[in-house]
Amino acid sequence: MDRRISRETRKELVKAVADRYSLSSRSEKNKILDEFVKTTEYHRKHAIRILNDKQIVKATENTVSKRIYDDAVRESLIILWEASDRICSKRLKAIMPELLAGMERHGHLRLDLEVKNKVLKVSAATIDRILFKVRKHGKRKRRKNSNATIKSRIPVRTFADWNQPAPGYFEMDFVEHNGGKIGGSCVHTLAMTDIATGWTECVPVIARQQTLVVESLEVIKNQLPMKILGIDTDNDSAFINETIMEYCDCHDIEFTRSRAYQKNDQAWIEQKNGAVVRRLVGYDRFEGLLAARILSRLYRVARLHTNFYQPSYKLKHKSREGAKVKKSYYPPTTPCKRLLEHPSIRDGVKQELRNQLIELDPIDLLKSLRECQEALVALSRKNNISAKNKSKSLDEFLDSLSSLWRDGEVRPTHRPHQKTTRHWRTRKDPFETVWAKLLNWLESEPDITAKELFERLCVAHPGEFMPGQLRTLQRRVRDWRHIMAKKLVNLNYNGQHEEIIENMDNGNRDPVLAKKNILG
Repeated sequence: MDRRISRETRKELVKAVADRYSLSSRSEKNKILDEFVKTTEYHRKHAIRILNDKQIVKATENTVSKRIYDDAVRESLIILWEASDRICSKRLKAIMPELLAGMERHGHLRLDLEVKNKVLKVSAATIDRILFKVRKHGKRKRRKNSNATIKSRIPVRTFADWNQPAPGYFEMDFVEHNGGKIGGSCVHTLAMTDIATGWTECVPVIARQQTLVVESLEVIKNQLPMKILGIDTDNDSAFINETIMEYCDCHDIEFTRSRAYQKNDQAWIEQKNGAVVRRLVGYDRFEGLLAARILSRLYRVARLHTNFYQPSYKLKHKSREGAKVKKSYYPPTTPCKRLLEHPSIRDGVKQELRNQLIELDPIDLLKSLRECQEALVALSRKNNISAKNKSKSLDEFLDSLSSLWRDGEVRPTHRPHQKTTRHWRTRKDPFETVWAKLLNWLESEPDITAKELFERLCVAHPGEFMPGQLRTLQRRVRDWRHIMAKKLVNLNYNGQHEEIIENMDNGNRDPVLAKKNILG
């Protein structure tokens, strides 16, 4: 027989015996201990500690923990998370002071001092717990370059050869917006990322062509806060050619390439292809000048939002122990902040970055991103344009941030395609010529099964029907009986039961298709 007592009973016993034990003499304490140990089955030393320690006795009482982060902190974190374009909690924690200052500076957010201190104090793990329910509700081989002489003149650089370079050494790659269809011409994105700071620039090009690459490099060079010191590319023919080599020689740019079919040699730009380009644009197909113009407008806004308000991780150390690889990272920070902290950047450039950061409105940038994404969706999905996403004012957009999480995916470019319901027939109706006879049999014998009807048809029309068509007849009879049942119970079907039945009787048509045509 199990004589063990429950935890709650032990707690009550500790509270009842502790006061009497503390006021008793030595001999009485021994007797109390004997009874207490026998009842609770505690070790004698453990029982002495419990009865002597008032804090342990007090801890046995049911206490209610005080809530530190209330609903105001939760709503503030939701708005900041939406304003940062839904980044992870560790990156959100890193950018929160600058993001909050930018929103307050432009009048988008006003927090009580106590709430603001709690928001800035909250840890990344606590942000994960607070936003858990909110967060709950996308190889193709390159054609081998035949010009081996040009490739032999370009040095190969692997992923282990960078050795913490100064700002100005970039990796460059193309992102193809073909929507999963290889044929035809489509728009490409030329992406460049700085190895030291993570500063990323993107430019759309209407074709993968070397002269367009040079023009894109000129556009990017005029936007960068640092000088281009080196460019590392893959073995694409649009990069490995005389035009790019002459451009790099004229501008004193070190030109290197990765190893063939070794994507890890370009780990930095490959990561940005997904975290920046695909995150902003999605996976639809874009082609033509209009799509290039919209992408150009999107990237002009995205370069500011990404480089000033999107923290990123940077690898600090990597070691291997057998099959396990351990990686450690620097704290997440923005490319702008890394430039401001780097000693090789001139003070004048740093001051320009600080002035630009003060002028930037993170909410206005996010609103512009969403508008450009809506334009891309309207262009790529001509028949699936969302009518509810109309242009909003800045105040309306700000008010909607706290509840956007209820709608699920907020990026228009990543919403699933709307599927249209098929209302047409894909093959000839096998029961079109005999449907009138089937209706007569059903009216005379309402309880007859579809299997019996099919057996009659096979006898009356030998060789005309196949065994696999029984399931089609079962569905047809089931739908007919459903419509008749609705008619018998006189449910409000907008007075259209008779029209459905007449449509089926006169046209010998499928009852489901007849119902869809009548009811829309």
